Amino acid sequence: MARYDILIKGGMVLDGKRGAIRRADVGIDGNKIKFVGEPGGASGLMEIDASGKYVAPGFVDLTNHSDTHWRLFLDPSQESLLRQGVTTILGGNCGASLAPLVSGGDIQGIERWVDISQININWQGMDEFLKELEGHKFGVNFGTLVGHGTLRKGVLGLESRIPNQTEVDQMRLLLSRSLKAGAFGMSTSLGAAYGEMASDEEIDALLQVVAENNALAKHHLKDEGVNILPSLSQLIGFTRKEGASCHISHLKAVGRRAWEHAEDVVSLLDEAKKEGLAVSADVFPYISTGSNLFMLLPTWALAGGQKEILELIRTPEKRKLLVASLVDMTLHYERIVIASVGGGAADVMGKSVSRLADNAGKRPEDVMLDLLDINDLRVGIFNEVINPDNLAKFLSWESSAVASDGVGYNRRGDGLERDLPHPRSFGAFPRVLEEFVKEKKLLSWEEAVYKMSGLPASILGLKNRGVLEKGYMADVVVFDPERVRDVATYSNPFLFAEGMEWVLVNGRPVIENALFNGDNLNGQVVKKG
Repeated sequence: MARYDILIKGGMVLDGKRGAIRRADVGIDGNKIKFVGEPGGASGLMEIDASGKYVAPGFVDLTNHSDTHWRLFLDPSQESLLRQGVTTILGGNCGASLAPLVSGGDIQGIERWVDISQININWQGMDEFLKELEGHKFGVNFGTLVGHGTLRKGVLGLESRIPNQTEVDQMRLLLSRSLKAGAFGMSTSLGAAYGEMASDEEIDALLQVVAENNALAKHHLKDEGVNILPSLSQLIGFTRKEGASCHISHLKAVGRRAWEHAEDVVSLLDEAKKEGLAVSADVFPYISTGSNLFMLLPTWALAGGQKEILELIRTPEKRKLLVASLVDMTLHYERIVIASVGGGAADVMGKSVSRLADNAGKRPEDVMLDLLDINDLRVGIFNEVINPDNLAKFLSWESSAVASDGVGYNRRGDGLERDLPHPRSFGAFPRVLEEFVKEKKLLSWEEAVYKMSGLPASILGLKNRGVLEKGYMADVVVFDPERVRDVATYSNPFLFAEGMEWVLVNGRPVIENALFNGDNLNGQVVKKG
């Protein structure tokens, strides 16, 4: 009789490839899966009784921000993700990464999320960054993209302009070195201040490097609102020309004027796939977004960095122009809820901008600017702008993966008394299983787990994770299908998901019988190739 280090006995296996669910044992030696087969023919030094439970590959979160929000260092266990069954996360999303850094000032790109005066940076290149991470203990596996905005800041500083050819070549060199060091691709956010001035020629030149390295191009759409179709068409055009795989981060149609375009979005993606283009997306399962309040300012106000934006707000004449622009934008202030503040005024958390304006007897535009001023722009918001039917439509698209678009936390961590994370950081993956599999039956168990494991691993190019199969890394979750659920709310997000009873990362249990074992952090730095 075969004997393994760990034997997961008698569970219903979901293989991560959409294979039919079946009862099987899973044998693990060291950090690898050695056996998946008929129950009863093996034993283990440690045996996990999975009777009545589902056994699946660890989930892969393609759109995660634990790195740029610095929680990877403040909360290295990443417990809120582990409690969802997430075992691998991808950072460097939406145009911002922690490497490469040409100068110390390049880290300013993350100042909207963290007080950069309180952090320590001892790397420059991607190789140095990944080597630094290898000296830390994390609860999850971590890989990264290269942020297009980070490349731009490294070459252009805070200048928002079209680069010359020499500068484009410098960005190409930084990108090439980073990909060779193990980054999985490049991310963009062409609607952000640092990305808006990028020319088609600049993006084409960088995507050539991505394609040459068989890497991933991952995009935050330039406009997720009324101009979502031309924004998507632009990216498909880049894909057609350069051949780099194209992935859309947190696919959504934001605002009522964009909702009617959802069907056309899916049609565009389907046509691109029929054409043979490698296109995919990921979706988080909520109708409220989580973002920064300053991102709602008019585009012209976002051209500079933090100092320049605050100068606009604090200069009376310029502030008048800001207020006038905000009035013209007709924002729905009753749907904009304050989630976090960077300093002072913590009593505003959980309240809408319209409610705060009514209480203060001010215009909502002035309250918005006051909040940004007091908190040095560090104001997080929840914004209910997604149509539930469109969410279901995007989630059920054949090449859409599940992602959190969130951050890993301990239940509470440093500074969180002024931070209400989006509940997706605590419950995105179980929410899909609870709402879209069990309740709405939009997805089967096999399809949902595939969208959380095998599909995102394939999109990223992870060859040895995301599937329950002999020879793969032993990232495994055991969950109770009756109990799995998301319990985090917008008013109280610090609630761990329920139902994940065992989570193994590289063969070591970090969730055991639904209890967290902080001594067993076993995440690895994962690199392309």
